[in-house]
Amino acid sequence: MATQQSAASPRANRGPAAGPDNRRALIAAARQIYADAGMDAPFSAVAKRAGVGQGSLYRHFPDRTALAVAVYEENLAELEAFAQPADVTLDDLFDRVIAQATSSVGFLELIDRHRHDARVEALGARFFEVVQRLVEREQAAGRVGDHVDPGHITLATGMLASEISRTDPDQRDAVARRILTIFGDAFAPGAGRPSP
Repeated sequence: MATQQSAASPRANRGPAAGPDNRRALIAAARQIYADAGMDAPFSAVAKRAGVGQGSLYRHFPDRTALAVAVYEENLAELEAFAQPADVTLDDLFDRVIAQATSSVGFLELIDRHRHDARVEALGARFFEVVQRLVEREQAAGRVGDHVDPGHITLATGMLASEISRTDPDQRDAVARRILTIFGDAFAPGAGRPSP
């Protein structure tokens, strides 16, 4: 009888087979914890929310940066898939960045603080590739000026995400729309001016 209860228990130790599920649970918990309490929330709270032990947390994520990188890796994989269809525009990308920044506010400061970490730099390189493909597509369609390069867009998305993170939640949508209007004007065909 006791054996049946142990086997049915959701906390039964499944050994290495539980690794991928635990990792997913930890990332989901981190999104919730740090969205609610910011990066000052105890690291241990992530394990508790995920329903896994501290050992599992540290096996998967030895520090907060590793956890933040995992969150952004998920965000980036989503962006890479999102940007594949030929009808996706830079405006669509900006909208997706706004949504991700809003749900990952607690991680933005940490990622920025560790922007020279090799793990963070690798994410930046992957994001640049997504942006480069979109810029080329948008320029070929005549929706973005030839004066725009991928570096402009990556800088713009960083500014957008940073501003979203500093804005009160009830004002984020309005602020994002104002920023996107500025971007639209700056990146439009004919908007570029020769350097003095």
